[in-house]
Amino acid sequence: MVLRPIYGVIEREVVRMFRQRTRLVSAMVRPLIWLFVIGAGFGAVIGRTGSQDYQQFLAPGVLGMTILFGAMLASLTMVYDKESGVMRMVIIAPFAHHWILVAKTIAAALAGLIQAALLLALLAALGFLGAGINYPLLLAAVLITSLSCAALGVLVAAFTRTLDNFAAIMNFVIFPVFFLSGALYPVANLPLALKMTAMLNPFTYCVDLLKHAMLPPFSASSSELHAGLDALLSIGFTLLALIVASWRFSREQVYAPLIRVLAGKRE
Repeated sequence: MVLRPIYGVIEREVVRMFRQRTRLVSAMVRPLIWLFVIGAGFGAVIGRTGSQDYQQFLAPGVLGMTILFGAMLASLTMVYDKESGVMRMVIIAPFAHHWILVAKTIAAALAGLIQAALLLALLAALGFLGAGINYPLLLAAVLITSLSCAALGVLVAAFTRTLDNFAAIMNFVIFPVFFLSGALYPVANLPLALKMTAMLNPFTYCVDLLKHAMLPPFSASSSELHAGLDALLSIGFTLLALIVASWRFSREQVYAPLIRVLAGKRE
């Protein structure tokens, strides 16, 4: 019985995303600018990073950035539903409130997966996916990264009531998460304070897992940790974020006002 409403929420979000074609186009433009403009500029200064050209080193980070932005922006619909009143109808449905969070997370992860698939097709056409790519690991890394980024977005949305607040909070979250992840440079080369901060960043392990899949053979400058540890920590963060978001969303002071408004209209 729970699967049907979950499927309905996911279907609604996916259909909404495909109707916003400019969103998908812009999602492809951003990583290409980072790869060819910023990557070329940094590459001219830095040169090679270990055994890789800098643009090749940047490719996993650009893929991770696409998933991060795509999944977190997709979770914006949760805040939109609060403001528009749609959430009032969903909340009084006869199933536990945490399933709403699960459905929203899956939908946001699907948005990240679709954008990642489009970018991978472009990277393959541009020659950034060579013969040494570990495709099974890449598939697992993209899936884990999408779920982790979606859970982060849902966590932020659970603590946000308005679109304006979500935009402000997301900018405060998304840019530090991206810049302190090793997507642009090896974490090992950072000063100690920044390195310790980066190791507390869950997105660091997602990016490192993508590096394991896309930058073989592995070198100290390509990946920071073991791939298994990256996957374990990323999955652990996803579960923790969902638990905290569900706790916040299910608190009476969060959803009770919405139910009272709806009940008042019925009276």
